[in-house]
Amino acid sequence: MSATEKYQSVVDTANQQGIQNLSVQEQDGVLYLSGTAPSEEAKQKVWDAYTAIDPEMRGGDIVISLEVAGGGTYYTVQSGDSLSKIAKHYGINWQQIFEANRDQIKDPDKIFPGQKLRIPV
Repeated sequence: MSATEKYQSVVDTANQQGIQNLSVQEQDGVLYLSGTAPSEEAKQKVWDAYTAIDPEMRGGDIVISLEVAGGGTYYTVQSGDSLSKIAKHYGINWQQIFEANRDQIKDPDKIFPGQKLRIPV
């Protein structure tokens, strides 16, 4: 089974969510999916479709790169940072940052230097 066949439901979800500039390419057994989501919710639905197939994200045969239309504010994690510390700087609570980055943060206590986080301001 090709990666394209395996992840067809993810591609279908991306189309249903109105992902703009959707690019789907398979190379060397890896499916590359990229585009621009109209909202954070639409982006999350695509990630949910993926985690329904690979709940622990261990397959290594798909790369999803979705931006949210309208850009936003981003912060690059530094050594010694925590979600609470970052949130305090922006005048929001850490849960807001966690929710805005659920696609890359599974445990709010585990962020790492160099990680680029969306700041919902």
